[in-house]
Amino acid sequence: MATNKGYTTVSDPDTTAKALSKEQPISPKLAREVAKMVRGMTVSQARTALEEVIALERPVKLYRYNKRVAHKPGVGPGKYPVKVSKAILACLESAASNADYKGMDSDGMVISTISVARGQVMPGRRPRAQGRATEWNQDTVNIEIIISEVE
Repeated sequence: MATNKGYTTVSDPDTTAKALSKEQPISPKLAREVAKMVRGMTVSQARTALEEVIALERPVKLYRYNKRVAHKPGVGPGKYPVKVSKAILACLESAASNADYKGMDSDGMVISTISVARGQVMPGRRPRAQGRATEWNQDTVNIEIIISEVE
């Protein structure tokens, strides 16, 4: 029986490589949109796309929560989520490194599974006037990437 500890899908260890990044302090909503953008790409295409987002050259199309968001050329409502792109790129690099360690060609592999789930909420407070305080919590995200070889 294949163990699947911490992952959403069971994968063949001979043809796939995976990486899991937990408790990343990024926006869950924007992380979903970036994951949707790179899903199905090869590792080299996804790496290029994420680096373009970090360099503010390529916007990410927002499918949900896009009211009052400025339109970007050729995309429609979109943003440049730099922090999210850096976190997903780090997880993708980890999966590619795992594939290289197994002896596979990581650049030609396809992102077969990328899932984003909400992690723990780190409680926090923000001081306000008159000695009061407001909740100022930090959302976290768990990122899972499985890359597989193409036949």
